[in-house]
Amino acid sequence: MAITVMGPTASGKTGLAIELRKHLPVELINVDSAQVYRYLNIGSAKPDAETLAQAPHRLLDIRDPCEIYSAAEFLADARREMAEISASGRIPLLVGGSMMYFKVLLEGLSQLPEADQSIRDDLEQRAAKEGWPSLYAELQLVDPQTASRLHPNHSQRIQRALEVYQLTGEPMSALQGESVGGLAQQYDFRQIALIPQNRSLLHQRIEQRFEAMMALGFAEEVQGLYERGDLHSNLPAVRSVGYRQLWDYCAGDCSLQDAVEKAVIATRQLAKRQLTWLRNWPQAIEIKADNQDGFLSTEKICNQSLKVL
Repeated sequence: MAITVMGPTASGKTGLAIELRKHLPVELINVDSAQVYRYLNIGSAKPDAETLAQAPHRLLDIRDPCEIYSAAEFLADARREMAEISASGRIPLLVGGSMMYFKVLLEGLSQLPEADQSIRDDLEQRAAKEGWPSLYAELQLVDPQTASRLHPNHSQRIQRALEVYQLTGEPMSALQGESVGGLAQQYDFRQIALIPQNRSLLHQRIEQRFEAMMALGFAEEVQGLYERGDLHSNLPAVRSVGYRQLWDYCAGDCSLQDAVEKAVIATRQLAKRQLTWLRNWPQAIEIKADNQDGFLSTEKICNQSLKVL
């Protein structure tokens, strides 16, 4: 058996997971693509040291920001950690907001070609000269189905789709057939989706949380990463919501106020995408997540939703 706690940013996922740990013999596994990186602490809303001492999270701080961590690596790592937890007689509880990671965990990966660095470098150079919207227009011609799911500024996904086309001569959408390697058949998954009913309240939470991050020194955290000298704006860690906008501020491309405003907007857009994923999730048990003052009864969830007590 395994439990997943999914939800949009600022919906209370970590708090619920930690509360469930008080009622159930679970071990927590991080499913947040920013929290896998060391030094991305404040902006990723990573649990603090005191919280982690009480409720350790696996797959946290496992990569340096200069590295690329793929969904395939996450699947392999999660598979290993879940097997270890299960062998100890406890229950894996996977918590986070990276919906692609959850999809890969449950359904597996499509059989696509491995990355080709020379093609990626060529596409990066072209994007620097022509802009990503130009490469997006090219993708619309060779793979309109994939392009229809992307925004012209989704650089990483546009790059990957064009890379696959150059490597195979086939559109990526045609190659994304039956996935393999998912764990849905191996574990009895009990899936919880935290779904805020009041969008304005969620937006308020997002803004308040970002203000709190800034007060904790988020701008200084990004400045420290910027000054390392070995990171750049195309790395997945730097492209994380919030970090990307403050990186532009550190580079002198905008004011701090503009960066904060753009980051809040981007976070709201992320939450909207997460909610779209969750509402189409086939087996998730939806839990309303609107009341800021203890909106969930963990005992009720254990007894009625998870049926494990």
